[in-house]
Amino acid sequence: MQKNTFNNGWTCNGKAVTLPHDAQISEKRGADVSNSGHGYFPGGVYTYEKVFTAPAEWEGKDILIEFEGIYKNATVSLNGKELCFHPYGYTGFFVELTDLIYDGENKLTVVADNSRLPNSRWYSGSGIYRPVWLHVCEKGGLRPESVKISTVSIDPAVVKIESPVSVKADVDGVSGEGTSFELTIPNAKLWSDETPYLYTAKITAGENDAIEIPFGIRQITWSNKGLFINGRETLLRGGCVHHDSGILGAATYAESEERRVRILKENGFNAIRSSHNPASRALLDACDKYGMYVMDETFDMWYNRKNPYDYGVDFNDWWERDTTAMVERDFKHPSVILYSIGNEVAEPFEQRGIDAGKALVDLCHKLDSTRPVTCGTNLMIISRAAKGQGIYQDGEQKTGTGGKKQKEGGNASLAFNIMASFIGTGMNKGGNSRKVDALTTPFLDSLDIAGYNYGSGRYPLEKKAHPNRVVLGSETFPQDIWKNWQMVKKYPYLVGDFMWTSWDYLGEAGIGAWSYTGGMPFNRPYPWVLAGAGVIDILGIPDGSCKYAATVWGVEGNPVIAVKPVNHPGVRPSKSVWRGTNAILSWSWAGCKGNKAEVEVYSDQTTVELLLNGKSAGRKKVKECRAIFKVKYVPGTVTAVAYDASGRETGRSELISAAAPLKIAVRPEKADVRPGGIVYVPVNIEDANGIVESNADRKLTVTVEGGELLAFGSANPCTEEQYHTGSFTTYYGRALAVVRAGETGFVKVTATDGDKTGSSEIAVK
Repeated sequence: MQKNTFNNGWTCNGKAVTLPHDAQISEKRGADVSNSGHGYFPGGVYTYEKVFTAPAEWEGKDILIEFEGIYKNATVSLNGKELCFHPYGYTGFFVELTDLIYDGENKLTVVADNSRLPNSRWYSGSGIYRPVWLHVCEKGGLRPESVKISTVSIDPAVVKIESPVSVKADVDGVSGEGTSFELTIPNAKLWSDETPYLYTAKITAGENDAIEIPFGIRQITWSNKGLFINGRETLLRGGCVHHDSGILGAATYAESEERRVRILKENGFNAIRSSHNPASRALLDACDKYGMYVMDETFDMWYNRKNPYDYGVDFNDWWERDTTAMVERDFKHPSVILYSIGNEVAEPFEQRGIDAGKALVDLCHKLDSTRPVTCGTNLMIISRAAKGQGIYQDGEQKTGTGGKKQKEGGNASLAFNIMASFIGTGMNKGGNSRKVDALTTPFLDSLDIAGYNYGSGRYPLEKKAHPNRVVLGSETFPQDIWKNWQMVKKYPYLVGDFMWTSWDYLGEAGIGAWSYTGGMPFNRPYPWVLAGAGVIDILGIPDGSCKYAATVWGVEGNPVIAVKPVNHPGVRPSKSVWRGTNAILSWSWAGCKGNKAEVEVYSDQTTVELLLNGKSAGRKKVKECRAIFKVKYVPGTVTAVAYDASGRETGRSELISAAAPLKIAVRPEKADVRPGGIVYVPVNIEDANGIVESNADRKLTVTVEGGELLAFGSANPCTEEQYHTGSFTTYYGRALAVVRAGETGFVKVTATDGDKTGSSEIAVK
């Protein structure tokens, strides 16, 4: 079997494009074209076409086209004949072209219909946003995703190979043959977050049919005593992640997903929740490589819609096919340790919903008996639905317990955000009552591990109420990480925490942002575009919340300094419940001398001292891994010194102000790139020592020679600028370009503000 890229030579609505491609990111935003959930981007109908000629070597072979993801309602045709329809935007699918291909020229057409909005609670993107592959298969031979490899035991290490056709397999010189057989691997290296070792199984069927499958030898067990990977208790330091690629929109590149996973791992995370849809294959490949555990999630909704045109329209007809597609594709990835069957679905308040959940769990177990099944369950949402106060509805009146009618509503995501903003972290106690516990128990008991969204109040109660239940925080507030992590360490049955969110995203505009321009802390108006909820921004820059979590987890060796913006003197920001602080890692605020500054120091030691230009600003006790100092900003150096209980210094760190003159620095993250490869290029306002200035933002224009500029932008959550234009204003001194290399020579990236210019070259190798 041959697998070839099929991403070149396409057009979208008549314009030449290379896949993956997000057709929505370049659409003109506006207050009247969609809602805050979509980030005020319009939708549309996008027609993709590719003309190709079948070579002679395809004769007698089976030809399959694999689409990893099309958003949404995709219709695929070959030479004018419709071949299939696939509504869900997040699962891949195969289209067989065998016996339909002309000897001469062929035209493959894909129509993606994302015209009916709202259909998502976040920015979805549009079109063929994930890669496309061409598979040339032997008749009656191997097919993509058909061979399954699982771990039978780890001591000794035994793996099982299963295939619908008889195959031979070789793993490090150990071989076997058949449709179902086991291989014992001597001196095996086990896969985990700390040791992500991957083997390669060489699979052959006949003389000319061969594939290679990377896999890890890894065993999962779970009980009320904890979650164990290869027999070692594992606590999940998790973060929720949406599917978009920041300034690239929804377009999914392997380099982008690997970069995201690497940055998350460097900042202390060891687990990702793919929220709220199946992860891209590239993300899972990266998680396999770096050792990142994954909660692989199916849907954001079931048969009740959260928006008028979302997947709830298709759930009844498609849930089984889409769940199967996710599990069969992701079975081989050792990083996937959990399947989640949904997110904050209200349906389990009624028997039909309980039955739907059980059917999903049973299907996952049937397809894969090696992994536990969970769900992101919001106990308060189920409770309110039972009272006839459902937040999510599909436009029809629903009858709750006692015959009460649920209210018909508008934007469901908005309704939830409004409620959450007023209730705040009190939502964590929304599932504490015995009545709510009794209502939700039938559904939660059908899960292997009960996932709680904003339900941390239940954690201490579970030992007595449900002594055999295993629990994780499937979605939590970042500012609760200290409190939550103490419970994760205390209660064996509580196996981890997933904050909302680890990485910022497009859409749900402003739900996590702190704003100095006023307004309610939800449903922020156009031109807000980013959620502002990520502890790592869309450029990949960690903020204070991120470093606070790393400190709580015990993965930061020295104290960390973070500073709330000092360039808004006297202005109190409107705050969001999804963000505990807007502090960033900077002590460089030009023109702000004398302004009040709030400095947060994160440490797991007993006390910390703050020094301003070498002079002590005081020493404070550390409470919940944090100490706060209020000082006046002066340029120079701010230093934090940590001390243990005996007064002994255990570590120190510092932030330094940028010094004039400032320059535009173009800093590629790689010195070289493969032909056609993607490279990320930070573009910053810096001084001669590489220190970024946070209060001298300017509009920059980026040009590329020897390659293609795919996107350029900053992490500003509220702007009318767009990422595809090549011009954007820095935010806190930072911007980012994403470039695709040409075939030879060098890629030169140049940034200018009309006065100053910076540039850099990347070798193409």
